[in-house]
Amino acid sequence: MDAEKYIADLINRSSAAQEIIANYDQEKIDEITGAIAWHAVNEEFREKAANMMVEESGIGSVTDKFNKIQVKTKGLYNQMRDEKSVGIVEEYPDKGLVKYIKPMGVIAALVPITQGEGIPIFKTLMALKGGNSIIFSPHPRGKETSKFITNHLRKVLKAFDAPEDLIISIDPEKVSMEASNELMKQADFILATGGTPMVRVAYSSGTPAIGVGTGNTPTYIDKSANLEETADKIKTSKIFDHSTSCSSENNVLVDASIYEDMIGEFEKQGALLIKEGSEEKEKLQKAIWPNYPNDNALHPDVPGSSVEALAEMAGFEVPDGVNFFIVEETRGVGAEYPFTGEKLSPISTLIKVETFDEALDKMDGILHYQGLGHSCGIHTTSDAQIDQMAQRMKVGRMLVNQPQSLGNSGAWFNGMPVTMTLGCGTWGHNSTSDNITWKNLVNYTTVSRVIDPVEPTDEEVFPESIRNKEIKI
Repeated sequence: MDAEKYIADLINRSSAAQEIIANYDQEKIDEITGAIAWHAVNEEFREKAANMMVEESGIGSVTDKFNKIQVKTKGLYNQMRDEKSVGIVEEYPDKGLVKYIKPMGVIAALVPITQGEGIPIFKTLMALKGGNSIIFSPHPRGKETSKFITNHLRKVLKAFDAPEDLIISIDPEKVSMEASNELMKQADFILATGGTPMVRVAYSSGTPAIGVGTGNTPTYIDKSANLEETADKIKTSKIFDHSTSCSSENNVLVDASIYEDMIGEFEKQGALLIKEGSEEKEKLQKAIWPNYPNDNALHPDVPGSSVEALAEMAGFEVPDGVNFFIVEETRGVGAEYPFTGEKLSPISTLIKVETFDEALDKMDGILHYQGLGHSCGIHTTSDAQIDQMAQRMKVGRMLVNQPQSLGNSGAWFNGMPVTMTLGCGTWGHNSTSDNITWKNLVNYTTVSRVIDPVEPTDEEVFPESIRNKEIKI
């Protein structure tokens, strides 16, 4: 395959479609985005997309993917539906400024295997809201699902008299690293969701990009928390879609005074405790990180696997009713302790701490090992603890008394912007720490008119304490 020519042809088709949508009025933009969202939450479509994704990729839960498409699509569309994205969007008469919104053009969208059923829908809505077109580069283990989803959305566009080529997925037989790299080079903008290596490739492509960093969410449980509710929230978060979300609680730091009680509550929720120094922990570590200590790369079969599959890989059995593992780690945090890293599977590492300060120190160590900039959480009734953690942790989002994987990307129970792409700021080698929305995929033109000049005096601008400080030249 001549990847350069193949992608150039896709770009030409996409660009031609984008020139048409760029001239749509607000009513037409809102019509096609509403139609996309409505037909994406169709039960028959969601069921087929969820089943295809699990069958093709071999990971995740059909039920959870089915529900995820509905909840996130509806939430994302509800968030954007009344927002203005055409023409004049801001006016400041006193400053003589008027701001016009403009599309970026052709968006290249990288699709991770962990969210292959949802990303094509969500990024399509974000792109079209801003008047862009979009081309998807799917993971090889999700290429047929990507084609199915985008074909469905293209039918919706056709039914509403919009160009089908506003949405394109690289053909399954053409999916390759070469095609993906060419797409990133030739598009106008890149929206990259995936692991840190892939995001760095996007940033080094020469094309402007927004990428997201690695997740490895730690959360702290204080003695003031409701232990039963906390255990239920963490379990719900951890087992959702077999923990394919980078937001699920990978590390749970627990106040020593409630440590044993917390284990008991987790066990009531279906957790299996794997104790420090046990044979099961050693076997599980070898299965998850087969090359450790040479590197801390996950075995490719680990992400999105069930507890039964993980136990089979490790060579031990689990009792009926177990839905996630809690693994004790008493030795430390960081690269020398791989269980404190991201696992992308229904495993939470349990860490006992004697004080809140120790919890913050270890949380900081965990994030500096993996997950810096992404997120953290806390279960407490103490506003002082919340403030102290928020001041110290270098993360883009911090959830209080919530299930991380269900709340980080926006939910009905919180006010976080709905997205499937979480920026990690410069801490995570990203350009933004926001929850990425359609507003990250547009340009602005600011028109400036002359106003009556008003120059403040030096006394109005500079405090006396500064003006009276003499510095010898």
